[in-house]
Amino acid sequence: MRKAEYSDKNLVIDILAKSFDNNQSVNYIVKQDQKRVQRVSSLMAYSFEICNLFGDVFLSDDNKACALIVYPDKKKTTLKSTLLDIKLILQSVGPGNISKALKREKLISSIQPKIQMAYLWFIGVDPVAQGRGSGSKLLQEIIDYSNSNNRPIYLETSTVKNLPWYEKFGFEVYSEQDLTYHLYFFKRDVK
Repeated sequence: MRKAEYSDKNLVIDILAKSFDNNQSVNYIVKQDQKRVQRVSSLMAYSFEICNLFGDVFLSDDNKACALIVYPDKKKTTLKSTLLDIKLILQSVGPGNISKALKREKLISSIQPKIQMAYLWFIGVDPVAQGRGSGSKLLQEIIDYSNSNNRPIYLETSTVKNLPWYEKFGFEVYSEQDLTYHLYFFKRDVK
């Protein structure tokens, strides 16, 4: 794996927008209208920018998989992050979904421990390359990287078929929540 450069932004957005197109958690937040596909891409652009500021963006060696990691202890409110939040509302969430999005984020924040962690916000594989090991290799490299930095990994998923995959890599469910979909909270301690 390699740390993505800013010039990789469009590649990362493309991979994530395709791999999260039908994701319940993403579509819960994104305004559902004729611009939904663009709105999902805007969400991924926002996430790339936030992780570029307060975390890491990784690409697999074959450029088919990527991961966005944020370090909550490093996240700050800045002019740039505030402008990104406004852009997210206008281009992705929509004013009508602000309350729903804020409630979900507050719920997630209340469940996550307040420790130094690597928050695996998104990990995705280009759909045409899924099932060939790119995602598994990338996840193992992220685990190794997080272990070397003494940071446990936390994430949520609404994709039931991914539960055994995370468990195979040593992740454990530590909470579950029902929104209009079921959300599983996973953690992997440093080993």
